[in-house]
Amino acid sequence: MVSLKPIRRSKLRILIGKKVYRLKRYSEWLFDGKKYAQKRLDEKLPYCIKKHRTPLLRRLKDVDMQLQRNKIKNLQLAAKRLHHIVIEPGETFSYWRLIGSTTKRKGYVDGMILHYGKVTVGTGGGLCQLSNLIYWITVHTPLTVTERYRHSYDVFPDSNRSQPFGSGATCAYNYLDLQIKNETHTPYQLMIYLTDTHLNGEWRSIAPATRTYEIYEKEHHFTRELWGGYIRHNLIFRKVFDAEGNQVDDEFVTENHAITMYEPFLTYEGDGK
Repeated sequence: MVSLKPIRRSKLRILIGKKVYRLKRYSEWLFDGKKYAQKRLDEKLPYCIKKHRTPLLRRLKDVDMQLQRNKIKNLQLAAKRLHHIVIEPGETFSYWRLIGSTTKRKGYVDGMILHYGKVTVGTGGGLCQLSNLIYWITVHTPLTVTERYRHSYDVFPDSNRSQPFGSGATCAYNYLDLQIKNETHTPYQLMIYLTDTHLNGEWRSIAPATRTYEIYEKEHHFTRELWGGYIRHNLIFRKVFDAEGNQVDDEFVTENHAITMYEPFLTYEGDGK
């Protein structure tokens, strides 16, 4: 059983840690031997393998709606960097290598950031919605997630949740990356775009899907820890079906453990996630 507890670090320790991990990532991008996806194809590949959308605005408890509106601006900028990207066989998609740093000079604005379980404000905030979406559609394809980080804190209680807890991917430039490798024999194209109300994502390919996937969770539960808080746990699996709809496999995807920032056995209304 995994046991977590809140981490308290000084601002200096956090600053130094970020610089060290960012330098490490820059070095990896240069020398790790991976072939990173960077080609864009303006025309859409013919077959949609998986698509999903998430609402741009949600009412979150004690969160200023202006941060949600700012998030839309940040998502628009980041989406342009990822839209139409093609992952050829053998290539690796790197979320942050394609988006780059989220600075004010590039037009990014203050948005919501979850930092050690607290809602804070930072330039470029809100892009976890984008990494969550890309991760979710990817686990519905034959593409291989080679690097993904789970959220260490579960900040908001569930409200109308349509996906299992822990089915997203947190991100922080550039050391908490989302990387996806194409180990198939066909190219895949990522489509990311915004409408007035939703963030939309699609994986497309040159051939129709021969497998479909159903994501589900096991062993979802909370544990009360000796330090007084709660930890939320689950396992994510996916059922694999062939083109005729027959189940051919049941695969482990990932496990999640997160410190809850709310009382898990109370009823909440009006909160979103």
